[in-house]
Amino acid sequence: MCISVQRIYVHTNIYTAFVNKLKEKTEKLVVGNPMDEQTDIGPMIRLKEAERVEEWVKEAVEEGAKIELGGKRDGAFYLPTILTNVNDDMKVCRQEVFGPVVAIAQYDEIDEVISKVNDSDYGLQAGLFTNDLQFAMKAAREIEVGGLIVNDASAYRVDHMPYGGVKKSGNGKEGPKYAIEEMTEERIIVLNL
Repeated sequence: MCISVQRIYVHTNIYTAFVNKLKEKTEKLVVGNPMDEQTDIGPMIRLKEAERVEEWVKEAVEEGAKIELGGKRDGAFYLPTILTNVNDDMKVCRQEVFGPVVAIAQYDEIDEVISKVNDSDYGLQAGLFTNDLQFAMKAAREIEVGGLIVNDASAYRVDHMPYGGVKKSGNGKEGPKYAIEEMTEERIIVLNL
């Protein structure tokens, strides 16, 4: 889905532990028939899209990325894939993958990571995990996205909250109230009698 996690920036101090924990959790995901309740990851929308994701991952590896997990396609299925040693110019970081791939990069300073997040043509939604309220408030002011979720993943969404992006992620907001406002043209009529 469009607000799935794609780029992950992890502080250098916890990077290795984070990657190991993510691999451990990802290995437990079940790939299979989406009609089966046990399935976590179904097929891509069409074979062509699975092949595109496969090509982007292959290209990233040729540019120096490391496959920590996954990186394989079976027909329209693409296995959940974790990439490390990525750079922000790789397609898997720069474009919208729309597939079960995450690219993990390290950061040291708050300003550095905010700059990396903002260095994107897209700005739909972001998640930030921190116990530092000052970092959270700085991120809320400076990260260029339609929604910032603090201490939850970017995929958090409920219908009654405004939802929508900035940059190439669109304009305007969804959610019943907000969608109606977006589709309503206000006008004023003045009668001078």
